[in-house]
This record gives sequence, C-alpha cells and structure tokens, in this order.
Amino acid sequence: MANELEAQQLGKTNVTPELAAAEGVGPVSLDRVRKQRSLWGNAWRQFRHHNLAMAGVIVFLFFTVCCFLGPFVYTRPVDAPFEFGAGLAPTLHHLMGTDSMGQDILARIFYGGRISISVGLVAASVAIIIGTLIGAVAGFFGGGLDSLLMRLTDLFISLPQLPLLLLITFLYKDKMMSFFDQTTGSANLGVFVLIVGVIGGLAWMTTARLVRASFLSVREKEFVEAARSVGASRSSLIFKHILPNVMSPIIVAATLEVGNAIISESALSFLGLGFPSDVPTWGVMLYNAQNYMQLYPHEALMPGMMIFLTVLAINYVGDGLRDALDPRKTS
Repeated sequence: MANELEAQQLGKTNVTPELAAAEGVGPVSLDRVRKQRSLWGNAWRQFRHHNLAMAGVIVFLFFTVCCFLGPFVYTRPVDAPFEFGAGLAPTLHHLMGTDSMGQDILARIFYGGRISISVGLVAASVAIIIGTLIGAVAGFFGGGLDSLLMRLTDLFISLPQLPLLLLITFLYKDKMMSFFDQTTGSANLGVFVLIVGVIGGLAWMTTARLVRASFLSVREKEFVEAARSVGASRSSLIFKHILPNVMSPIIVAATLEVGNAIISESALSFLGLGFPSDVPTWGVMLYNAQNYMQLYPHEALMPGMMIFLTVLAINYVGDGLRDALDPRKTS
C-alpha cells in the first residue's frame, strides 16, 4: 500500500481522496501531485478526448501509409497508357476504376499522394521556419526592427496570393526544370523545389504574427529576466528560454498549413502550372480529368475525394491541437 501511494504521489497514478485520507496524505501533497502533471501530458489527455481530432489523425496516417507503402502491395503500372480499358468503373480488379487513358486510378492515387503529401509537409515546414524566425526576432528585439519586420509582413499579406503563386511558377518553372535536369538529372525535382519554395515563401505571415505576439508576452516573464541577469546570450534567451514556451501556436499553425499547402499544389497542378501531366499528383489527375467528367466522373471524383478527406482530416487535427494546447482548458 505504501509503495502504491508513493508511486501515486510521483504522478504515475491518480491519488484519490479516500486513499489520501487512509494514508494520511494531506491536501498539500495532493496539490503537489496535481502540479507534477506536465503541460504536454494534460494536452494529450485533452487531445485524445477530441473525437474528430483523433479521427483526423487516424485518417491522415492511414492515407500516408497507403500512399508510401501501397505501391509495393498494389502493383499496377502508373505510367502505361492504354494498359487497361479506358474509363472502366471501379471493380475488384481496379478498385477505383481506370481513367480516360486506360491507367489504373488507385495506383496513380498512391503515387501522386506521396508527392502531394510531401509538398504539403515540406512547404509547411518552410513557412513555419520563416515565420518563426521573423516573429521571434520582431517580438524579442522590438523597436524599429519590429516595425520594419511587421511592415514587411503586412506587405506580403496584402499581395494576392494565388495570382502571385501562378506568376512566379509560370516565370521560373522551365528554368528550374532545366537547371535540375542538368545538375541532378531530374527535372521534376526542380518543379518540386520551386512549388515548395513558392508556397512556403508566401504562407509564413500568420505564423510570424502569432510568434511575435507570444514573444512580446513571454519576454517580460520572471524566468526570462532571471536568465538575462545571469548573462544568457540573446540567442540563448530566444531559442532556449522563450521559444520552447511559445510552441503551442506554432504547432497549431504548422498543422493547418499542411492542408493549405496541399490545396495550393493541387490548384497549381489543376491550372496546368504545377507538375507535368505525366506526374500523377492529385492536382494533375484533376487537370487530366477535366475534359472527361461527363463520360468518366469517377476519374475526377477519386483524386478530388482524396484531397478533400486529407485536408479535412488535417484541419480536424489542428482544431484538436488548438483546444488541447489552450492553457484555459489544460489547467
């Protein structure tokens, strides 16, 4: 009994009032045990009770695993025109049917999903890194530097995102493909780098504002003043003392940005300015299906459904993280 109570006092199990009374543990000890619960532990408890968020995690992980491992199980060619009958409805042999070129849609969904999800993850990482650095510098130093960086942020916010995205891709797509084809032998890698860079470079502003606001609030706290008084450098104050305490809005913004990046890549490809037509991303599949929607509606329905479900799952995860990391709900 004593060992059990000791483990419970260390926060490994819950201490009930009856057990505390029986063993002579007073209110002070109970409060100490409750305080030992970490913020991340409380956030996980809150998150796992968010049913839609947990469903979003399951769906996104399922799609990701299927896209990266599915081609090893579902061995159908993705780039063999007229390999099968054109416009076949879904059957047991072709689970999502075939497109107007007689290619298996599910095999192309798997292949394209790896590219679309990778673009979303990498572009979101680029946006979060840029936004975090700009927001951290603006919020920590303040003054004229803060004003300059926030006016730069306002400038980027005022720009029309989609037209600018289309313009930059149109101007530099061929140059990037030619450069990477000569240096690495993969022209499609150049398109990937361009799309990731453009999407990430035009999506950092919200993160920058969130991080700046958090830094302005945390930089005056007592633990930051204590670290400054013992001679901590500016980089140490930013990255070791303040940044770990403002990760909540960054995590939520990163989650939501993945879905936005997937939609942006799909829009670019659908408009013919993304990946080449022989690279079956979900957006390219929609682009190839636009002339056959009446004849073969499933050709557009399948990739559209994958985009919709993936982005919806990511948004639910972000919604759950926002609630779980809210200090008013995790106290």
